[in-house]
Amino acid sequence: MKVPISWLREYVDISLSIEDLAHELTMAGLEVEEIRYVGIPMPEGKSQGRSDAPSRPETKISGLAWDPETIVVGAVLEVMPHPNADRLVLCRLDDGQQEHIVLTGAPNLFPYKGIGPLEKPIKVCYAREGARIFDGHQPGQVLTTLKRARIRGVDSYSMACSEKELGISDEHEGIIFLDDEAPVGMPLVDYMGDAVLDIAITPNIIRATNIIGVAREVAAITGQKLRPPRFTVQADGPGVEGLAYIDIQDPKLNPRFVLGYIEGVKIAPSPYWVQLRLRLAGVRPINNIVDATNYAMLEVGEPLHAFDYDTLVRRAGGQAPTIITRTAKPGERLTTLDGVDRELDSDTVLVCDTAGSLSIAGIMGGLESEVNDQTTNVLLEGAAWNYINVRKTSRKQRLLSEAAYRFSRGVHPAMASRGVLRCLELMRLWGGGVVYRGLIDNYPLPPETPVVEVTPADVQRWLGIALDVQQIADILQRLEFSVQIDSGRVIAAAPDHRLDIGTGVVGKADVMEEIARVYGFERIPETRLRDELPPQLGNPLMEREERLRDLLVSLGLQETITYRMTSPEREARRLAPGTAANDRPYVRLANPIVSDRNVLRQSLMASLLEVVERNARLRPRLALFEIAPVFFASEDGDLPEEQPRLVIMLTGPRALPGWQPADNLMMDFYDLKGIVEAVLDGLHIAAARFEPGAHPSFHPGKCARVLVNDQPLGWMGELHPQVRERFELPAGALLAADFDLNTLLHAIPDRHEVAPVPAFPPVLEDLAVIVDESVPAAAVAGVIRSAGGKAVTEVRLFDVYRGQQVGEGKKSLAYSLTYQAEDRTLTDDEAAKIRQRIMRKLEQELNARIRSA
Repeated sequence: MKVPISWLREYVDISLSIEDLAHELTMAGLEVEEIRYVGIPMPEGKSQGRSDAPSRPETKISGLAWDPETIVVGAVLEVMPHPNADRLVLCRLDDGQQEHIVLTGAPNLFPYKGIGPLEKPIKVCYAREGARIFDGHQPGQVLTTLKRARIRGVDSYSMACSEKELGISDEHEGIIFLDDEAPVGMPLVDYMGDAVLDIAITPNIIRATNIIGVAREVAAITGQKLRPPRFTVQADGPGVEGLAYIDIQDPKLNPRFVLGYIEGVKIAPSPYWVQLRLRLAGVRPINNIVDATNYAMLEVGEPLHAFDYDTLVRRAGGQAPTIITRTAKPGERLTTLDGVDRELDSDTVLVCDTAGSLSIAGIMGGLESEVNDQTTNVLLEGAAWNYINVRKTSRKQRLLSEAAYRFSRGVHPAMASRGVLRCLELMRLWGGGVVYRGLIDNYPLPPETPVVEVTPADVQRWLGIALDVQQIADILQRLEFSVQIDSGRVIAAAPDHRLDIGTGVVGKADVMEEIARVYGFERIPETRLRDELPPQLGNPLMEREERLRDLLVSLGLQETITYRMTSPEREARRLAPGTAANDRPYVRLANPIVSDRNVLRQSLMASLLEVVERNARLRPRLALFEIAPVFFASEDGDLPEEQPRLVIMLTGPRALPGWQPADNLMMDFYDLKGIVEAVLDGLHIAAARFEPGAHPSFHPGKCARVLVNDQPLGWMGELHPQVRERFELPAGALLAADFDLNTLLHAIPDRHEVAPVPAFPPVLEDLAVIVDESVPAAAVAGVIRSAGGKAVTEVRLFDVYRGQQVGEGKKSLAYSLTYQAEDRTLTDDEAAKIRQRIMRKLEQELNARIRSA
């Protein structure tokens, strides 16, 4: 919201400097992002043009100061042809001191060329020799100083200025034509110098997206008196009844609709002071009638729309039109003011007549019924709309407008009649015509007025400041709340320009915010928390999850975060062809961003496979993991069932080439198994085992089922060749593990045993045993640990052999064993006894025999 200071002063006296005012507004929640000086002197130490060096930390300063000695109001008395150039003219100009011959190429002076002395002089902005202005022919804002020169045989030392040259806007196609009453010779800064506050309006302060709203905040903050406008209009015409009718089909979408009427207007440019204010406020002037709607919107805060009344009558077959608000019909279309033919859906609210649609409610008017150069009679609309519907429609249509910006955040229905009355008076003043008495007003759904009770104890408790009931009441009255004091309570009713005050505890919080803003956030003292601190409770599952992340990262894996949205077709790629998909229904999105992400995922492995697919062509080695939920439709309620998962993926060589020798062989199943075992060991989970298994995503014979405490943890192995074909993956194995995170985290013990560093030397020996091919190596290691007891501190498999020496259907497993006691050095006899126990138990339980050679 761009706020010209001159406009603001019409409704409130400003005693602060502009920079101090900006600071006070910022501290009250209306953040002033930039102060742009237009003509008036800038603060000391600020250079001309744009500056990113703020005077206060929160505010940027920019602008151009007009020297009162060199930039003044001038009057063009005659426009003469240039003797040597068709595209240049010579102006006889009076600057209040003397007449000058000014050379210019402004196209808006050409109609006056060669007609002799003008009957009515044209008032312009005149820059004398030595004036510092912006170069109108350079991109951006480039300062230049006017110097004497000779152009096409004519001396030139001064100029009539465009808006760009004075830093008003980027318009430079013609010079500024001031209003007739501009006094010749007056310094231009005294006549129209200004400053503009660029305020970032948050959605909860949408009531301040207008000059009166900002003036109300300034009055409340500074203690000045607000001078609100009188919403009266000189209505010399007959009553407006019968000129039009209103039919609201859904009051929840359109709680109020107001119409006013003016006839006999003349379309023309607005007075320059109006155009200047609109440009400074960021709105492009068009003509006096359209400018009146924009001016009233910026001043009052109610977006308005002007219809060509004669067009509406023609569409109604010569009868008084009926204005209808309804949702769009299937297949309905509308060409809006921006010239775009738009397809409308059934949620779009339209302003229509009996012949069809006229505008998209609260967003933009239609092209057919707009005000044009032939318009003489205007039907003016002011309304209130459902802000959620406007926001959704604006987003669907990708259509942003000043009206949509305001209506999508909530404009109180009470503003509709005020905006129409103010605009009708402006149209009468700038376009002539006769305003008809009264308004056509359909108001089926007035909002309830929130009433909130506040006590000094509440203020002390919530804000930490001591205010009595009268001080609280004064602050709220400055914000136009209706206030009563009763038995030490302040009973406050929200004003009818606000929709942001709630009821109950929410309403009390809203009122507390208003008290704090006006009292001053900077004045609220710092205090220690007086309430008893809540008990500090840990979150064991979250802490364990973070430990798991740290472990995986320490093992060389990189964490990824993938989209939770997918499609059933994308997820189906993770399964081998012919595999039946999970029959649990997907959780479908009501408003998917794209068509191929319309459900919540049921597989984290599918998401990570897409990451590997995208990155494998860029990096030869990938070691990734993700911890995230998958989602299943719940049978008990609307919320989906979330199941957290852990997925690990490896592909590529064990190490990348470097200046030192490294293992560049491709990773295989046992690299993945080693990582899984390291994770389990790091989490102190001892009761884990691996079993051969089959899964439709994994390679047959290269897949294992992992159990912890006899509970299924998940699957791991090499990706199935037929699944690989569904992804663009490089050559080489892709290893993956997919685990249930809840099972893993709950298996982590609360405490685990630790042992001191052994003080006595170990006994090391190797043991090779021959067992049946079907016996897992883990079973052999388990028997060894069981037979050896605490004396066996480490069992490590270092060799597997199959061949004729061990026999068909057999294999040889060689283990490195460590025997160690905590309190002494084991003797050879003690070590031999341990070995004998191990050999006996292996023979008894696994039918194993010692391999001699």
